[in-house]
Amino acid sequence: MLALLAAGVALAVVARAQDKPVPGNRFVCTALPPEAVHAGCPLPAMPMQGGALSPEEELRAAVLQLRETVVQQKETLGAQREAIRELTGKLARCEGLAGGKVRGSGATGKDTMGDLPRDPGHVVEQLSRSLQTLKDRLESLELQLRTNASTTGLPSDFREVLQRRLGELERQLLRKVAELEDEKSLLHNETSAHRQKTENTLNALLQRVTELERGNSAFKSPDAFKVSLPLRTNYLYGKIKKTLPELYAFTICLWLRSSASPGIGTPFSYAVPGQANEIVLIEWGNNPIELLINDKVAQLPLFVSDGKWHHICITWTTRDGMWEAFQDGEKLGTGENLAPWHPIKPGGVLILGQEQDTVGGRFDATQAFVGELSQFNIWDRVLRAQEIINIANCSTNMPGNIIPWVDNNVDVFGGASKWPVETCEERLLDL
Repeated sequence: MLALLAAGVALAVVARAQDKPVPGNRFVCTALPPEAVHAGCPLPAMPMQGGALSPEEELRAAVLQLRETVVQQKETLGAQREAIRELTGKLARCEGLAGGKVRGSGATGKDTMGDLPRDPGHVVEQLSRSLQTLKDRLESLELQLRTNASTTGLPSDFREVLQRRLGELERQLLRKVAELEDEKSLLHNETSAHRQKTENTLNALLQRVTELERGNSAFKSPDAFKVSLPLRTNYLYGKIKKTLPELYAFTICLWLRSSASPGIGTPFSYAVPGQANEIVLIEWGNNPIELLINDKVAQLPLFVSDGKWHHICITWTTRDGMWEAFQDGEKLGTGENLAPWHPIKPGGVLILGQEQDTVGGRFDATQAFVGELSQFNIWDRVLRAQEIINIANCSTNMPGNIIPWVDNNVDVFGGASKWPVETCEERLLDL
């Protein structure tokens, strides 16, 4: 539009320059209403000082004046646009703040619109007003109820019915409380009696277990007992209190009875620091009975898993590692090169019924002995064959000079027990 206005003014100036000039060489412009100016009439030209101007100069001056006018209008429009944007932004922020306060009056501390922080004082004031409003409404409802009760007859009757109902509920509640108290008393009495009975039973069992662990002291003689290991577990075992000295030869004899399968387990084991298999007699799984010395193995031709009493003797000497195996007084096997020139180390732990993976512990239930043991004796020499026969046929009683079988030298644990043993002659009849 500004371009059309400038073109119109330029044509008007040229046309007037071609007409007859007025006196004084001055242009005269008639005053027009504002709407005429917008229709295309140029602004009146300012008179120039210092004489008449040529048409070209007048045209140039008019163009410059139009340019100044255009620049001023652009600046005015820019200022107005900036003012509009500023007012629009303020209005939007005001609307956002108002909407955020309405939406954010629940639990958050920021407005949901505009993301502006809320004034804590304003929030507290708003909450106070809300609480006061609720309080006023409650008071109004209470007043309304009281008014209805005083102005109508029905609420009064209702109050009487309500009081009767409340009294009945109170009586029912008291009866229920009394019943619960009675049940509680009966339950307490029953619980106390049951607890007392349970404690008595446990005490009796504990006393029995203690007696079994301590062993039966009513044996006819200190060696007339046996150790019973009825279950294949890793916690039933007997322990010899004494330990072994350093040995260069030994003889170990014992009576045993077992029908466990597969394998009777481990009748005894001797472990020392650094070597858990210093001396072990074991029948594990479907393997034959084995004698381990310093973890070296010899298989023994012994067969004792028939559930009968059997007398077993094993001899060994460090010289060439010679060994012998006797069952019921008869030599069934012999060999050599079993841990030759190895002395038996002293200070170890001797266990009945379990194989030791560490000194005195880490038992394996699959290797546990199941059955009965008696007359476990150790000598520090190789017994002669006749001595072993005499022990086996009950013609002599010869306790071990290193480990004798006596009651106060054997402890039992985990449910293993000591019982009076059959006489030697009775054991022979069992063969």
